[in-house]
Amino acid sequence: MSAPSSAPSAPPENTTTDNDFLAPDALQRPPGPTPSQSRFQVDLVTEVAGPIEDKSPNSDTSTTIPSSDKATSSTLQDFPSDHGAVGEEAKGRFRVVNFADSSGAGSAASPEAAPNEGLQNGDTVMSETSLHSSTGGQHHYHYDTHTNTYYLRTFGHNTIDAVPNIDFYRQTAAPLGEKLIRPTLSELHDELDKEPFEDGFANGDELTPAEEATAKEIAESKGVVKFGWIKGVLVRCMLNIWGVMLFIRMSWIVGQAGIALSCLIVVMATIVTTITGLSTSAIATNGFVRGGGAYYLISRSLGPEFGGSIGLIFAFANAVAVAMYVVGFAETVVELLAVNAIMTDQTNDIRIIGTITVILLLGISVAGMEWEAKAQIFLLVVLITAIVNFFIGTFIPVKLKEPVGFFGYDVSIMWENMGPDFRRETFFSVFAIFFPAATGILAGANISGDLADPQLAIPRGTLLAILITGVVYLGVAVSTGACIVRDATGDMNHTVNSQFLTNCTDAACKFGYDFSTCKSEKDGCRFGLHNDFQVMSLVSGFGPIITAGIFSATLSSALASLVSAPKVFQALCKDNIYPGLGLFAKGYGKNNEPLRGYILTFVIALAFILIAELNTIAPIISNFFLASYALINFSVFHASLANSPGWRPSFKYYNMWVSLAGAILCCVVMFVINWWAALLTNVIVLGLYIYVSYKKPDVNWGSSTQALTYHQALTHTLHLSGVEDHIKNFRPQCLVMTGFPNSRPALLDLVHSFTKNVGLMICGHIRTGSRRPNFKDLATEQSRYQRWLLKNETKAFYASVFAEDMRQGTQYLLQAAGLGRLKPNTLVLGFKNDWRDGDMMNVETYISMIHDAFDFQFGAVILRLKEGLDVSHIQGQDELLSSQEKSSGMKDIIVSIDTSKDSDADSSKLSSKATTDKKSPTVSLNVSDQKLLEASQMFQKKQGKGTVDVWWLFDDGGLTLLIPYLLTNKKRWKECKIRVFIGGKINRIDHDRRAMATLLSKFRIDFSDITVLGDMNTKPKKEHVTAFEEMIEPYRLKEDDMEQETAERLKNSEPWRITDNELELYRTKTNRQIRLNELLKEHSGTANLIVMSLPLARKGAVSSALYMAWLEALSKDLPPILLVRGNHQSVLTFYS
Repeated sequence: MSAPSSAPSAPPENTTTDNDFLAPDALQRPPGPTPSQSRFQVDLVTEVAGPIEDKSPNSDTSTTIPSSDKATSSTLQDFPSDHGAVGEEAKGRFRVVNFADSSGAGSAASPEAAPNEGLQNGDTVMSETSLHSSTGGQHHYHYDTHTNTYYLRTFGHNTIDAVPNIDFYRQTAAPLGEKLIRPTLSELHDELDKEPFEDGFANGDELTPAEEATAKEIAESKGVVKFGWIKGVLVRCMLNIWGVMLFIRMSWIVGQAGIALSCLIVVMATIVTTITGLSTSAIATNGFVRGGGAYYLISRSLGPEFGGSIGLIFAFANAVAVAMYVVGFAETVVELLAVNAIMTDQTNDIRIIGTITVILLLGISVAGMEWEAKAQIFLLVVLITAIVNFFIGTFIPVKLKEPVGFFGYDVSIMWENMGPDFRRETFFSVFAIFFPAATGILAGANISGDLADPQLAIPRGTLLAILITGVVYLGVAVSTGACIVRDATGDMNHTVNSQFLTNCTDAACKFGYDFSTCKSEKDGCRFGLHNDFQVMSLVSGFGPIITAGIFSATLSSALASLVSAPKVFQALCKDNIYPGLGLFAKGYGKNNEPLRGYILTFVIALAFILIAELNTIAPIISNFFLASYALINFSVFHASLANSPGWRPSFKYYNMWVSLAGAILCCVVMFVINWWAALLTNVIVLGLYIYVSYKKPDVNWGSSTQALTYHQALTHTLHLSGVEDHIKNFRPQCLVMTGFPNSRPALLDLVHSFTKNVGLMICGHIRTGSRRPNFKDLATEQSRYQRWLLKNETKAFYASVFAEDMRQGTQYLLQAAGLGRLKPNTLVLGFKNDWRDGDMMNVETYISMIHDAFDFQFGAVILRLKEGLDVSHIQGQDELLSSQEKSSGMKDIIVSIDTSKDSDADSSKLSSKATTDKKSPTVSLNVSDQKLLEASQMFQKKQGKGTVDVWWLFDDGGLTLLIPYLLTNKKRWKECKIRVFIGGKINRIDHDRRAMATLLSKFRIDFSDITVLGDMNTKPKKEHVTAFEEMIEPYRLKEDDMEQETAERLKNSEPWRITDNELELYRTKTNRQIRLNELLKEHSGTANLIVMSLPLARKGAVSSALYMAWLEALSKDLPPILLVRGNHQSVLTFYS
């Protein structure tokens, strides 16, 4: 935008006092937007029309609309003005806006200023639609969102809230208008002193590389040739449907099936194509259609998997169809020249003529769509002339044509030909021969990118073409059956004597001919509907015109296929579904012609022309087209079934069940035409579908597959909510306090091992801090880390909350995480290794989280690794996140997580750090960090032949046993054996072991050994007790050494302190934890994982420091240990 006039004018006299404070700022404003400004930054806005209205009646319209904004302003319908004058209307529609220039000068435009002076630069006056952007959304202008207005006349008060406008909803720059950006919610809602968010595209419409390329093409395409519905769709579809079959096979079909069944065949084929046409119309009118035809319609409806597989075979089918049509043309030419113009032999002549023909067709195509369209119209004229010529010929009986079976319209001939007379054929084999003649209905849709209005052209042109061609096929079937007999000798002498007339029953006998010998002769006769493919040439008024019609039908179909294949292939390559095909995405010229695609299509067609044996390939091509039709029909059914709000076709004459029937019919017809070709087609489509699904292209088109997935998920979730939980269906659904998902890999991997494909896993992250929460960042990180989990193949959800402290955040998650029955029932924490190093109030919070979990009837699980869990402090740990996001084309700033080592405090502080390299500088790690890094990956590896030791000391409902069972069912843990340890009395060890073995067998849980610990209550070693007392010494209250009031005050301020009374009361329990640690080292020192009952502490009775010391004493210096406590409701049952 050019700078406004640098000469500041005086503020208007009638400016209200509320705006007076703006004038000095306007004169001294620094260049560019300041942090307190949004992207809307203007000086005063004054209406131009009023003060100069009296000078000239047309002054507003002639001077206030700059040339660059005339087109834009004309698209916006303003509210009607209260006054009828043109000046008043303009007054409500336009404002003078002075933008801050580079020198900082700028002020309110004065009403007294001369109009021409303020309009020397074309950007000082803008219409409402162009205020937000004049470059298709590529540039943002800066306005003041809170003190000025652009819709004062519309709403009667100051606001920049925009009225609804089509340009806000465009995804890219489009030929019908430009992409504008509405004011963001932040610009309308945030405080004045707060820096607004940079929102990018409205409504999250972030463009994919393919869409950006499309936008660039559209922006550059000036003077592009676009076709209307007649020239672009109707002509092409009619030419493609009226193939060579009309002239050389239709009469034979009538001879075989009779008039009635021939009409039935035509109607059946027309029903299939009509349903497909209706489905195509519905998809084509459900939003803006770009180039790519069938591929574009299917891929945007069903997703890249179906679209990518069909797009490739559809483009290939069109390329081979070029060869088929050209060979058909060459065969006709060779037959005409067979008498005295054979160059070598018949096969090579077909190759030579076919090669010359396809080169000429390529030249027409490469010359541009305009030339190709002219050629198509010429061919259509020839074709229609040939059809009219035939119908005229049927009304002109010629005596010389009678020996070949043509007698003109006669009821007896019609009646004789009404029924079938199949010879070596069946109804379905005849239908299979005819059906390819009805295809070609997508010829118009395939060049959707070259249509002026695809949403209008595709439905109108396609359906009308199906109607016209269907009527013509029926007309030809009836007329040939009504005036030509099935068999004729062609001999003038085969007449009937009057004495034998009574014995002659054929329709030809009425005209004095006896062709009964045709049935008795071994080879039959050469003429008649059954025997002569060129019978239409004989009947027509002028035979050579039929030959010209055959040429026209073959060449037009070849030309249409030669254009369709590159266009579809180009659209497929632009979307980058298949790596390595981007070479063919490039277009040339103003029409973005796919010249490379033309060359590839030419090569494929030429290769099949040189083979010259297309009888084998023809059924496969027909099946490829039918597979496309089936998926188009299925797309409409699928989209309707998904019930997505985005499925709103403006074409209403469709029905989801009719479309489903059409899809089934297409599949049936595929097998009717050729069963092995149908099987081959399905195998190819399935193979390509699996390939694209595996590659997972980075595209999001809002397909009906996504919509149906959501619909099914919602339906099943609601259905699940109405069903009571049952013990047999219990699953551990874990809320795992991981913080950032990549900061505690071992915790994430272990829980994922027993929840993958079994239960729900939610990675909880609590954000705390003194600064005001930035909820926009929270939403961004939500999607970002969910993406990381998906890329990392971790089947989990990420949920983060802002809270004042960790406990409050945990309570939020315990209450709100999940949906319906898909809610967590188990809280999983990492052990707080650094509990003695920091503020003991953090320990109070940590223990309170466990108490809260039990209050909410959750189970609790704590994982401890002696090396620790939190790796986020190690430099370079964001590499995985960085590399994966870069590989998926994301543009986010990579997050470097900085938290206190081994802390459970998930209030991770973000330091934004732009990462320019995939590899961060190599940093030498100290020994402890190296061990921590190795330990963090221990659950990612196969565990080998080891043990999972289950210390099921207390019955918590069975969760302590269920988790190891689920774990050992997974591939990584498959070779590990479960060993069970239980407490018991020394004199009942065998009895307790048998009882546990019986219980485990009833639970159908395999185990390798059961150990009964009879010495669990033995006093621990003295040195271990001494070490425990030294550990808790700093946290004791020692109330006996101080006054009671002082002690109470200290206990209230530091509730975590251990009282002497409490220590004495729980002496036995303390000794048990120390003793258990000794037993764990003795029995499970080499286990891969220890799963142990978590000791409970009564809320309000045991201080957090003492409880933390118990957990420390119990689990220190051990292999990975999982402390588990269920909610004491059964999760295992032995009943069926």
